[in-house]
Amino acid sequence: MATSMRGLTQFIADIRGARVRDLEEKRINKEMANIRKKFKGYKVDVGHMEAVNLISSPKYSEKQIGYLAVTLLMHENSDFLRLVVNSIRKDLDGNNEVDNCLALHAIANVGGSEMAEALADDVHRLLISPTSQTFVKKKAALTLLRLYRKHPAVIPAAEWALRIVSIMDDSDLGVVICVTSLVMALAQDNLDAYAVCYTKAVDRLHRLVIEHEYSATYAYYKVPSPWLQIKLLRLLQYYPPSGRRKQNRIGSFLRWNLLEDPTIRSVLHQVLQTIMNNCAEPTRNVQHNNAQHAVLFEAIGLAIHLDTASPLVGTAAVLLARFISSKETNVRYLGLDTMAHLAARAESLEPIKRHQNTIILSLRDKDISVRRRALDLLYSMCDIDNSELIVGELLRYLKVADYALREEMVLKIAILTEKYASSYKWYVDTILQLISAAGDHVGDEVWYRVVQIVTNTEDLQEYAAKVVFEHLKAPSAHESLVKVGGYILGEYGHLIANEPGYSPMEQFHALHTKSQFCVASTRSLLLSTYIKWVNVFPEIKSQLLNIFERYRHVLDAELQQRACEFYALASRPDDDDLLQNVCEEMPPFPPRVSALLGRLNMKHGDTEDKRTWIHGGKEANLDRDAIKRQVEATTPPSGDNNDILESLSGLEIAAKQVTDPAVPLPANTRPRLTTSVNIDLWFDKLVYSAEGVLYEDDQVQIGIKSRYQGHLGQMAVYIGNKVAAPLTSFTTAIHLDDSEALSVTFAKMPPSIIAPRTQTQQLLHIECKQMFAAAPILTLSYLAGSHQAISIRLPIVITKFFEDVKLEPSDFFERWKLIGGPPREDQAIFPIDLGSTGQLDLDKYRQVVAGHRLHLLDEVDPNPNNLVAAGVLHMSVEGKVGCLLRLEPNKDAKRCRLTVRSTSESVACEVRKSVQHLLKAMP
Repeated sequence: MATSMRGLTQFIADIRGARVRDLEEKRINKEMANIRKKFKGYKVDVGHMEAVNLISSPKYSEKQIGYLAVTLLMHENSDFLRLVVNSIRKDLDGNNEVDNCLALHAIANVGGSEMAEALADDVHRLLISPTSQTFVKKKAALTLLRLYRKHPAVIPAAEWALRIVSIMDDSDLGVVICVTSLVMALAQDNLDAYAVCYTKAVDRLHRLVIEHEYSATYAYYKVPSPWLQIKLLRLLQYYPPSGRRKQNRIGSFLRWNLLEDPTIRSVLHQVLQTIMNNCAEPTRNVQHNNAQHAVLFEAIGLAIHLDTASPLVGTAAVLLARFISSKETNVRYLGLDTMAHLAARAESLEPIKRHQNTIILSLRDKDISVRRRALDLLYSMCDIDNSELIVGELLRYLKVADYALREEMVLKIAILTEKYASSYKWYVDTILQLISAAGDHVGDEVWYRVVQIVTNTEDLQEYAAKVVFEHLKAPSAHESLVKVGGYILGEYGHLIANEPGYSPMEQFHALHTKSQFCVASTRSLLLSTYIKWVNVFPEIKSQLLNIFERYRHVLDAELQQRACEFYALASRPDDDDLLQNVCEEMPPFPPRVSALLGRLNMKHGDTEDKRTWIHGGKEANLDRDAIKRQVEATTPPSGDNNDILESLSGLEIAAKQVTDPAVPLPANTRPRLTTSVNIDLWFDKLVYSAEGVLYEDDQVQIGIKSRYQGHLGQMAVYIGNKVAAPLTSFTTAIHLDDSEALSVTFAKMPPSIIAPRTQTQQLLHIECKQMFAAAPILTLSYLAGSHQAISIRLPIVITKFFEDVKLEPSDFFERWKLIGGPPREDQAIFPIDLGSTGQLDLDKYRQVVAGHRLHLLDEVDPNPNNLVAAGVLHMSVEGKVGCLLRLEPNKDAKRCRLTVRSTSESVACEVRKSVQHLLKAMP
């Protein structure tokens, strides 16, 4: 036994002895290659029908073998899979939980597009079914996640949103973890549809962190379900904070209201503060520290995402400074990565610059992943003040850096040098030094930019020619440097030809001695340089003609063609102007976005869990969508034989700022209101009443009680459960058409469960800021056997913010005349119903007008049937607006004239509409 295990023992010893990750991966790859040699690769094409038949067997042992064979022997495009779809559906629909799980395993492991399309609905049904066991729900959620990642078009994510999100309130934390993983994937691509998950995530975090509502099974070294906490904290980062909603063109008003809700923000702040306090002092238990740190770093990331100016981020900066100096590699890695997140969002980089020396030292960490994070952080924290220091350090480190890092380092050094160049001379010196040091890791984009900047900057051309000539005098020069030298000396070598040490022959010798080590495309560029020298340096024309003559006989077609054409041009008479016209100096390049950022972002492709930020400082994160479009527009063409002049065409000195076109915000998508005759009657009555029933059905009853003072108000919403079963996954949301005009927020987060035959109360805080027309909408959703959703209008109208005013008759008519007629007057004549006695229902008229918080002024109008009223509207932003009303009912004509005058046209119109609607005769 010991002999047979010798190879495995040695392999484990080698893995443990690997000092760095690269050596560990190299050893693993070697072992995998040895294993692959043992497999001959014979195609397995037997036993498929037997496996299909076994799946249909009623015996568990046979069914298990059948499913195992299907998952191992068949691929997702196998024709035999079509034969098992019905059997799998039968097992999904059955009441045997074990059969359910076997079917789910098969779908997750093999499911191709056809199987996903056929069975996705059945998997979803298992997930949402109230009779499914917890372990079946967990597997169903993960199966849907697998299908969505492989075939996203098959899953109707938006249609299933509310029902899937409701399971985040499940009592079993295992189910919640699996469903949260599914919601994370779906929400990334459907933010609006899954906006309600924001409240669910905050509520669950509050219950875990603050109220300690979890079973001991899910406590990992005394940390409550760290995996779930991490997922919830990450999920919240997918939703842009309210401060950036306009830049991100958020179209969902539900999402606006959730992110701006002060109650949610307060609870979330309390959760984040508690997490940071819990991690203030590490313990001796390594596992406990690891779990706490994992949650802490995600919490810091969320705090940075929400508001970089908050006190929480100040506390986080202090913690991060301690973590980047930690002895533990994982902690240093996460500290640097999170600090890069802070640098990508923060208004000021000063808190990070204090630890600049520590970050620079991390470039020489023994672990390559830590070195990579240090590079990312230095790239993100660089600005005009520290750019020369950081670029200098990166250049020094580049010479000894890992090969895996060098290409990325070159791109970042080139970007920083261009972005923060204090002078063009410093830029040229730094880039040429970079090209000399990095060698093969320098992409064509880097030297393209040098050429473009030199061409577009006349004052730089002579200096660039001198510097590149000095670099070419070195015994060896990289091919990219030869390309730069060939272009710059060909265009501007004549500017330095009269100075000692820079004669045409010396320029020719420095450049031509390097050509023998270059590939054909570079030699083609050098031939273009030589023909330009024929035009400006006649003293070396004979040497150049010899070179053209030699290249006329090479095998490479491009080189041969150029040599023939250039030889013919150079051999023309001296008085011929053709050569001079052909070799005119290159004009400045037209504006075009730099290709460097595009090349860098190509190296950071999206993964399953998309980052909510990118490296590169605050400016790079202002609009990620614009950056993605910029990457697509500037991706260089593939291939090794790209035409250099074509690639150079259109480059510009400074990277063009890409801005979004003025795209209007999407129209407000109001929820579809629950409809019935009684709902409208209840709402209309509450428009002029302070309390009453707002909604009622067989399961719930909703009543309200409200009070208003000036521009502020409070409304208590009473929600009663009328059935003998609890209402679970209870969710409430307020939809506002214009959050700048009206604010309606919950005083506290609603409970997720309403016990049988009990009532819960939710208090709303209301503020009128400006004139508004549409009443807010209250949406309730809950599980009561099936998923239920109710959307009803709240009786919050503009007249609720009126204050009645007592006026003498003379004062009323004076103000009435002062306001005048249209457009400050709104008048309507409409039919009315008479009372049961055939008389005018004056009591109702007085009740409606007074219910609009307008003070009835008696003995002002000589006609006792006419009503006169006055009031003042209070708004926190627009101030006070006066309003006068006159109601003149006519019994004989069964009609009424309503006139409203106000210092605001919109207020007069809205008051007239509201009163008229309540008094108008029923059709």
